[in-house]
Amino acid sequence: MEHVRWLPGVDAISLTNPVVVAAFTGWNDAGDAASAAVRTLIETSGAVPLAEIDPEPFTDFATVRPHVTLDDERNRSIVWPTVGVWGATTPGTDVVLILGPEPALKWRTFCEQIVVIADRVGARMAFTLGALLADVPHTRRTQVIGTATDPDLIDRFDLERSRYEGPTGIVGVLHEALSNNGFPTASLWAAVPGYAAQLPSPRATFALLEKSCTMMGTPAPVAGVASEIADYDAKVAALISDDDDLVTYVSRLEEMVDEMADDEPELDEETFESIDDTDPGILVDEVEQFLRNQDD
Repeated sequence: MEHVRWLPGVDAISLTNPVVVAAFTGWNDAGDAASAAVRTLIETSGAVPLAEIDPEPFTDFATVRPHVTLDDERNRSIVWPTVGVWGATTPGTDVVLILGPEPALKWRTFCEQIVVIADRVGARMAFTLGALLADVPHTRRTQVIGTATDPDLIDRFDLERSRYEGPTGIVGVLHEALSNNGFPTASLWAAVPGYAAQLPSPRATFALLEKSCTMMGTPAPVAGVASEIADYDAKVAALISDDDDLVTYVSRLEEMVDEMADDEPELDEETFESIDDTDPGILVDEVEQFLRNQDD
């Protein structure tokens, strides 16, 4: 609690059993998809700022640098990269939205601050949103991987239980901290094409909004994001158009996805065995084998 600064807005909104939804920029945020999803929820819901987490103990400012701003009279001020907390009442549920840079230091202490926030607002469950680079084509519907450890969430939302063991990130530590304190948690990850990593992906943002809002029981505010998809598709098409090898690669990915869609569910049990319930890594064995067969 010592690093949470509650804002005046905390008394301006009354929340009843809200859902906590968190996303962090950085490694967890391929194509800016997860941060854009939470930012869209903040902007479309009329969310009220509730709190900030002091960045000083948790941030490597040499990596995530503060910005200098000037007002109309050219007075300078520093804007620090801070994790913010907002609250909103949306149709069907109240929600607490957490957004900011992935902390570089003192992860356990950082997660304790979010547990305190979840406890104070009376949260009934928590989701994290993320996006990762994968061998997927940009021309097909974005896959969202949903996992949890809570049996009730798994049954209610058709999620999977992960069997992953290995390195994890901040959301892995956060999920453990929340679970250990009695909060059911789920993790949603969107797959972003690795060859278009430098472009923000409204397709992945759309998919995360759609899935998370379905789970929360509130309409997904996807109109603005949907309007950006055509421009995104055009940019990616232009990016790959001058590279014949890349065009062929994307075509093969499309064929593979279409074949898998015809033959079996998009994500099978074997795939989920290698996915962390918070930091998944998509298997590419099928992709590599498909491309080897095409080369032959």
